[in-house]
Amino acid sequence: MILRIFLIVLEVLFITVLDYFMASSYYSLDVLYCLPVIQTARLSALQKQRNNDSHTMTIVAVFCALAWSLAEAAVTWPNFPISAFLMNVVTRSVTFTIIGRVITKIRKDKQYSRKDWLTGLPDRTEFIKWFEIKQAKSERSGLPYSLVIINIDSFRAFNDKHGYQVGDQALMLLANTLLENSRGEDTACRLGSDEFLLLLSETDDETCEFLAGRIVSASRSSFQKNGWDLSLSYGKATEIGSSRSVDELLRAASESMYQGKKAAKQNAANQVWNHAATLSA
Repeated sequence: MILRIFLIVLEVLFITVLDYFMASSYYSLDVLYCLPVIQTARLSALQKQRNNDSHTMTIVAVFCALAWSLAEAAVTWPNFPISAFLMNVVTRSVTFTIIGRVITKIRKDKQYSRKDWLTGLPDRTEFIKWFEIKQAKSERSGLPYSLVIINIDSFRAFNDKHGYQVGDQALMLLANTLLENSRGEDTACRLGSDEFLLLLSETDDETCEFLAGRIVSASRSSFQKNGWDLSLSYGKATEIGSSRSVDELLRAASESMYQGKKAAKQNAANQVWNHAATLSA
């Protein structure tokens, strides 16, 4: 980011020099000052946190306005009115700032139009696009791919107890855990309130089980560090080619998750029953 800003500064200086030497001709290069503003807006749109970008955009806008006004005043200096110089700096700064922020908003809206607003993960629409790509790749290569659905247990009760702000922190932590413990070719997605998907490329059932277990273990450790009594459930489905659609695989993975939850509850009930039986004996 710093290197790119430095290059933008050099670009402004280069445009200023050209503008100064072209001032005595009939040609104008003033419009070129919009280029650094547009490039800064593009950089701002790439940043996830919006507040970090507004200051950078304003600084570059003022710098462009100041450079343009200095080049303009230098041609007739010292006869150029100082009041006109100051007025030009202010009006151009405002104009460049507005242009930059409008472009930043347009690019960010486009960038996040298919992403979850909280975690930044792809939404269902974007996920389906990646699913179709990986499915077609599997069709050609004959290699399996796997779909994992992950659910935070009792998340509504957790929200009621700790508040939605803490609940959002837990969701973002799980999203980061998914990204940190998956591979570059895998795709994570937030499906709903507390449900996440992970699409694993070239992954058989055994490898899928290992990766899902690693994510659950890493998430549990992170939750415990924050003092949160949270656990995860997951289900999975493995396929080759396009014999099943994404909805069919989702149903299969969801059924796998619910069966796992049912088995876990049954095991817990058996342990309580055995403990009670031991005490009564």
